[in-house]
Amino acid sequence: MNEKFADLGAPRRIWAVAAIHGDVSRLATLHDHLASRFSVRDRIVYLGNYLGVESRNNAALFDELLAFRSALISKMGVEPSDIIYLRGPAEESWQRLLRLQFAPAPAQALDRAFASGVEAYLRLYGVSVNDTRSVARAGSMAITRWTNQMRVLQRSSPGHEALMCSMRRAALAQVPSDPKKLLFVPASFDPARALEDQGEALWWTSSTFRVSGRAQNAYSRIVRGFDSVNNGAVLDESAITLDGGCGRGGPLMCGSFTPNGKLAEIIAVGGQGVVESAPHEREAANDVHIGEQDNSTVGVPYGDYNRAVAVMEELANYG
Repeated sequence: MNEKFADLGAPRRIWAVAAIHGDVSRLATLHDHLASRFSVRDRIVYLGNYLGVESRNNAALFDELLAFRSALISKMGVEPSDIIYLRGPAEESWQRLLRLQFAPAPAQALDRAFASGVEAYLRLYGVSVNDTRSVARAGSMAITRWTNQMRVLQRSSPGHEALMCSMRRAALAQVPSDPKKLLFVPASFDPARALEDQGEALWWTSSTFRVSGRAQNAYSRIVRGFDSVNNGAVLDESAITLDGGCGRGGPLMCGSFTPNGKLAEIIAVGGQGVVESAPHEREAANDVHIGEQDNSTVGVPYGDYNRAVAVMEELANYG
């Protein structure tokens, strides 16, 4: 695995999980739904922004991520590298906060981190926001002592440091016969730059999220998990947004993709444990699974996109 980017190869299908923002209940429901469906040659990619600033269950959410990982790799043929975690804006901000002593203007850097949701990580480890602001205005020695304390707190929480260190900036999949790749990013992408030159553009950019320019020749699709302006899910473009507003009143979204970029299925987890699973693109028919109807999972008739949209709108009202 690349230090920055995860190579997914050419799997059977890729499950991409949108920003969760601390809603452990919806994540657990999604995991229950995926547990029997994830199989050998599948991949799952979490697209970042795991914790919620207002959530009281952030520790439980990390526990849920780690428990589901253990459950998957216990399956015959499933490898640890089949499970990928991306750093969202909140995780990137937390990593930068741990290096705050090197920031040219620590107080300004802290303001940006708060705007990206880093407060969720401070709350996770029981750190005062006011104390953090005071430290940022102190000298470099005081900031260094504080960041070392933060690292100790992260290290003392079982599995947390390993999980954070495993997070990548982006993930790619590619069919050998197709020159274009399927790209997964946390929040943004600047189509004028190569992936290696994106830098902060994967988390923060003024560019419109789209596949254009040089990106059109490189990628069949680009998929992100978080939209900072909360415009909702966008599923029918080359640039896909899976953010349904989870943790902010909307459903938790998960897309099933073929490695050549087809969105085969969209899953939305709403309130009260409701799951809706809707096959999406006709070209991906061979990869679509229609679940049997029971009291928690409903398979929508194939190709009924209007029903899929209605499902997502309905689930958003559960918030």
